Amino acid sequence: MIDVRNVSKSFKDVTALNDVSFKVNPGELFGLIGPDGGGKTTLFRILTTLLIPSSGQATVAGYDVIKDMKEIRKIVGYMPGKFSLYQDLTITENLEFFATIFNTTVKENLDVIHEIYTQLEPFKNRRAGKLSGGMKQKLALCCALIHKPEVLFLDEPTTGVDAVSRKEFWQMLKRLQQRGITILVSTPYMDEASLCDRIALIDKGKIMNIDTVVETEKLYKGTLYEVVTDQYYQCLQDLRGYESAVKVLPFGEFIHLTTNNPINTDSLMDYLLDKGHTNIKVRESQANVEDVFLQLLDDHG
Repeated sequence: MIDVRNVSKSFKDVTALNDVSFKVNPGELFGLIGPDGGGKTTLFRILTTLLIPSSGQATVAGYDVIKDMKEIRKIVGYMPGKFSLYQDLTITENLEFFATIFNTTVKENLDVIHEIYTQLEPFKNRRAGKLSGGMKQKLALCCALIHKPEVLFLDEPTTGVDAVSRKEFWQMLKRLQQRGITILVSTPYMDEASLCDRIALIDKGKIMNIDTVVETEKLYKGTLYEVVTDQYYQCLQDLRGYESAVKVLPFGEFIHLTTNNPINTDSLMDYLLDKGHTNIKVRESQANVEDVFLQLLDDHG
């Protein structure tokens, strides 16, 4: 449904995309995972015909992003990262406006957005600029779906939204996927990667890996341990001096220690006790997508 082949994009001296290639299957929920400035938005704008690539080719539903611009715009829905609806229009007015653009009506396509719209309906006469972050998100999704698109592009849709709204949003995406809509979603949140069928890890305009989350996590090299003591920051420094340490990173309440081979955890605890640490907890851990992403960053320089 989406086919990207060796796409690059430069803005003067800045390379936003560097030889990017990947495919998204029909009905797939595909995640583009990476930090701000990684090239996600540039890629979305190319695939939705808002930008022309410097080199390479890309198709959406078989249509070329350069030659078939009008056809692509009829079959895709696009929700940009920044809320871009009309702040002075009400919920109803925004929906009617976007429906008119696509030569349809809200009533005609209500079945697609019904589940989301029921949460908006009590506030249908409220201006978009007065909505909460979660409600703006739902309205933007409704407007992107109002013409029954075959492919949905969502650029960091949950950025700046509370945890409950984030969870609800992904539940809605799963149900849209069940309707046969192909979804390409970008996010800087590594925990959202597990909700995608496949993911591409991207940084500085280059894709580092494409696979399922399970297979991606298997890429981690070495053995990972979670360590916590009462002296968090001192522990961070002391672990970096541990003879078997390959990498030591803060990770929430834990410190992630990577070694080339499994170690004797009792020996590690004795090392930390000698450094004056108390309430020490050490356990071997399974690497997640974020661990793999950080390791790939090191490997790619």
